[in-house]
Order: sequence, then structure tokens, then C-alpha cells
Amino acid sequence: MRFSRTAPRAAGLAAAALFLIPATATAGPQRTAAAPHAATAAATATSVDDYYAPAAGKTGAALKAALHDIIKNQSTVTYDGVWNALKVTDQDPANPNNVILVYSGRSQSKNSNGGGVDDWNREHVWAKSHGDFGTATGPGTDLHHLRPEDVTVNSTRGNKDFDMGGSPVAQAPGSYTDADSFEPRDAVKGDVARMLLYMAVRYEGGDGFPDLEMDDKVNNGTAPLFGRISLLKQWNQMDPPDAFERRRNQVIFDTYQHNRNPFIDHPEWVNSIW
Repeated sequence: MRFSRTAPRAAGLAAAALFLIPATATAGPQRTAAAPHAATAAATATSVDDYYAPAAGKTGAALKAALHDIIKNQSTVTYDGVWNALKVTDQDPANPNNVILVYSGRSQSKNSNGGGVDDWNREHVWAKSHGDFGTATGPGTDLHHLRPEDVTVNSTRGNKDFDMGGSPVAQAPGSYTDADSFEPRDAVKGDVARMLLYMAVRYEGGDGFPDLEMDDKVNNGTAPLFGRISLLKQWNQMDPPDAFERRRNQVIFDTYQHNRNPFIDHPEWVNSIW
């Protein structure tokens, strides 16, 4: 039986969000010359704005279509190549020899990847059976939704949709699961939402792959659908993009696929489209 912990946890996360300082905020006296890192940040912001210029001023279906046209222009990575890419995209900021496992939150050696117990492997956040695209180059190897995860936890998650409730997941503190859904730990709830929504915009059925879409139910099986959109929208707001997620987006853009997840750069676009 599913049970909900949304209210207390959402309240706590929302309260914490009230104390976040916007990235554009400044403190102290204004300086006449910008520091080098400030100039770099400004240049990066300008570059990102230019990237999304065709989407400026659009909302709803028009915004979704414009973003699709922008992010579909990408390089691809082979499924074997995903191993090495994840060692870079998900590197532990505190230990360059490790990666952070998405649901477990555990820092683990980059070299402990594979299929054995306590190894980490390649988790498809948009489960590959939802649309039956397997590990084909394209959605099956898209780094924007592939993350390192413990082999056992990955198996427990399986191809379940995302929802609240269930029993605690061993080796993934703060995560829960039941017969038809999986709930990730609070620190990555927004990450999960934005990865799924990226996939629903990037893959629209025009390039030989399924048209991936969101719905508001679980038990989607092999349909090219993922839920629950109403909850994912809440998670996007509760858990805004952090430094790890933003760095990951930039590395994928700079080094591998040369496209971006627009909902990391502009989380407010989620509510505009859905």
C-alpha cells in the first residue's frame, strides 16, 4: 500500500528554498573592475542565452517545439563510451577518484564499475523499456538521463515510474519503492524530474526513436510514457538545480553531446510547458 510523506518533506524543502540567494545577487560595495571569474561567469551566461535565443518569449507547446529544435542538434556517445563519460560527468567534487551514485548518494571508486555486487552500473533514469529503445545510440546512450548507480539499487528500481511511498531501499538511504513505483532521495528529486522532462522534449518521434511523453500515472510498462508529471513538477520546484547538476550539464555540453538540458538552465520552463 502506497503512503505519502509529501507534506512534511515538501514543507521542509520549501522552507529551505526561501533562504536561497539568487545567483545574480551581489553583496558588499560594487567594484569598478570585475574579477576574472566573474567575467567568465558573465560570458557563460551570455553563451547560454544565445543557445536558447530561438525559444525566447515562447510558452506552452511553442516553447516545447523550439527547445526540441535546439537540443536535437547533438553528438552521440556509444553505450561503451558511457562508462568513461560518467566517470567525468558524475565525478565527486570532493574526491576526483570517485563518482556519486544518483539514488544512493554514495561516493564510490570510478574503477568499481561493472555488473558485480556493490559495483556501479549505468542507470537509465528514463527506463529504456518505456519506449523499447534499449541501448541504441540515441536515447539509450543519452548522458542527460544516464547516471551511475549501485547494481542492486538499479535492479530494485527496474523500470518503475516515479511516485511517493513504499518501503526503504537498501543501500539508497531516503529512497523508497513499492510494486509499481520508485521514490528517489530528496536531494535528487529535482534532478530526476529534469532528466525525464529533457527526454520528453528531446525525443519527439522524428528521428527514428519513439515519441517520449509524460503522463500522470504509474504502471506505464513498455509505453513511451513516464509518470507522474504532477509530482515531478513539484519535485522540480522543491529541489532546484544545484552546483553538481549545473556542472554536469556544462560538461555534457562542452565535452560530449554539445547539447544542454534546458530545465537545468531554466527550471521555470517546466510549468510553462506542462
